[in-house]
Amino acid sequence: MALHKPYLDIPGTTIFDAEQSRKGYWLNQFCMSLMKADNRARFKADERKYLDEWPMTDAQKQAVLERDLNKAIGEGGNIYFLAKIGATDGKSFQQMAGSMTGKSEQEYRDMMINGGRSAEGNRVLGEDGDAQPQHQPQGSGKPGWEH
Repeated sequence: MALHKPYLDIPGTTIFDAEQSRKGYWLNQFCMSLMKADNRARFKADERKYLDEWPMTDAQKQAVLERDLNKAIGEGGNIYFLAKIGATDGKSFQQMAGSMTGKSEQEYRDMMINGGRSAEGNRVLGEDGDAQPQHQPQGSGKPGWEH
């Protein structure tokens, strides 16, 4: 029996719940492997070959290769695990978060210093705030951070 999830109506938000945890188990395990220097070196030497050692879905592997954090989160990735990919690429968490919003690192930083996104128009799906799906980089073809 599926659980009622009232939080699915929050725009721009994927809740890392038990279902997402199960979905992203191997993706997150891959990310944790990057804590070891030899694994980071193997990954950087041939990313696809290293990813193919993990029983991840093709969509999860593609999200990693594209450095598309929004896709990776949708595929069960947890941002705290996914941060290991950014660290492997020499990117700050701020750079990574900026890539998720379609903003430059400076634009993202300025937005956060000024209090973040407004809740106005972003309380539930269907409104027209800047966190709504139609205003997000997901599916826009915009790349993730450079690697």
